[in-house]
Amino acid sequence: MIVTFVGSDGEAMRATAEAGARLLDVAQAAGQPLEGTCDGDMACATCHVVIDAADFARLPPASEEEEDLLDLAPSATRTSRLACQVRLDAALGAITVRVP
Repeated sequence: MIVTFVGSDGEAMRATAEAGARLLDVAQAAGQPLEGTCDGDMACATCHVVIDAADFARLPPASEEEEDLLDLAPSATRTSRLACQVRLDAALGAITVRVP
């Protein structure tokens, strides 16, 4: 599948991902500036991303714990997610993600 990362400067970069991969791992391998300080243990929000509105509804919903952490993330929107909690499904085909 294809993941398009859009940086804060508006520049887009595409990366390929295997089905089942964590979005955080794909982003880091592609050189995106996501820390993921807690390594996916949901103890921080340093992997906050904004999913394109057209793609957001195609993802499984965030857990209550993830929603609580997103409340602490700067610039969070209604389509914000923690990249460590998003598993990429082959059915998505492609997804666009903004890195704040």
